[in-house]
Amino acid sequence: MPLLASSYYCGSSVTATLSRSTFTGLRCKECGHPYGAGAKHVCEDVCFGPLEVVYDYDLIKSRVSRATIEAGPVSIWRYREFLPIEGDPIDVGTGFTPLLKANRLAKRLGLKNLYIKNDGVNMPTLSFKDRVVSVALTRAKELGFTTVSCASTGNLANSTAAIAAHAGLDCCVFIPSDLELGKVLGTLIYNPTLMAVKGNYDQVNRLCSEVANTYGWGFVNINLRPYYSEGSKTLGYEVIEQLGWQLPDHIVAPLASGSLFTKIRKGFDEFIKVGLVDEKPVRFSGAQAEGCSPIAQAFAEGRNFITPVKPNTIAKSIAIGNPADAPYAIDIANRTGGTIAAVSDEEIVAGIQLLAETEGVFTETAGGTTIAVLKKLVEQGKIDPSETTVAYITGNGLKTLEAITGAVAEPLTIEPQLASFNAAWERAQALHRANPKPLA
Repeated sequence: MPLLASSYYCGSSVTATLSRSTFTGLRCKECGHPYGAGAKHVCEDVCFGPLEVVYDYDLIKSRVSRATIEAGPVSIWRYREFLPIEGDPIDVGTGFTPLLKANRLAKRLGLKNLYIKNDGVNMPTLSFKDRVVSVALTRAKELGFTTVSCASTGNLANSTAAIAAHAGLDCCVFIPSDLELGKVLGTLIYNPTLMAVKGNYDQVNRLCSEVANTYGWGFVNINLRPYYSEGSKTLGYEVIEQLGWQLPDHIVAPLASGSLFTKIRKGFDEFIKVGLVDEKPVRFSGAQAEGCSPIAQAFAEGRNFITPVKPNTIAKSIAIGNPADAPYAIDIANRTGGTIAAVSDEEIVAGIQLLAETEGVFTETAGGTTIAVLKKLVEQGKIDPSETTVAYITGNGLKTLEAITGAVAEPLTIEPQLASFNAAWERAQALHRANPKPLA
């Protein structure tokens, strides 16, 4: 059975009984030093490595089966036994987003078995961050926090503000001051305190570390990070289940901090460990924007460490110049036979358009990066056309409308008369004949 673990909140020690949970505490990812299941994210006693959640997999295996999961709620909480909470979850319908067979996009690229995992329709704020925040804020309430916060490039601010409102938690979130208007308004609507910092994400994050230490708030991606990051595993679980309890052959996902990449891999590994899916090799490939590609640069140069960069890209949601989980993402790509590549802002916009016009899915810039890298890897012969490939779309295009301004056609303005329509229709048809769309 799980152990009693000591939790830490605002400098005081409380005892958390984990009898309803399957996790037993935290440990350092580097040196293995154990910690209680409190609000802590760094190995302060030994090596300053990142902490991760420890589970009792024998207990999980005794509780779950394909049937019990399929009978669960249509949300991430169907995988509750694999997530680090004790009591009732904050369930706002997050998760179990569509896995689309992308036949038209596959034909355009020359692939046979391509799927799009579309978290751009996730609940409640249209990005994969709803997964991680649902887990983090559930744990925050269990640990006694009444004020929650985050450092964000936009999507995380949306999710934290929304789910905090639903949970009745006070919320103060921090963003770079140059974010897209859709993400700013998409946070303010939930009435948090929003701090727009004159700096990039890495500067925002450093400030938030000071605030966390000073005010004792629950920062989802700082002192609550070990729990928060576990929510991303559900993107791995869902793909397995939606593929008929099979692993894919290849996945392509965007890289910001690198955490999403590592947690999808952890999700695959956990389902193998408890016997829910048969083991087989899965290649992991990552996508970055050239204007902020420290992980791709390190991978290309054969390094397992990154050189921090100053972000300069339209893909603001993945613009982290000093990514914390980069070494782990590089290791996964190397060990699985995958790759990590970067694309230009122009290619990102083209990727957004390509996905929209072939599959009817409008993604934000992170998704455009993923599709552009997918296309690039196919052209370079790094994706086998017969592989079952899953591309992860992590956010909705309505959040980054600025990125496509000037790149799409203008509407045809006409008078409310048939003759005016006829003339405009002829012009449109002539334009289409001069610039025919590909068949796929």
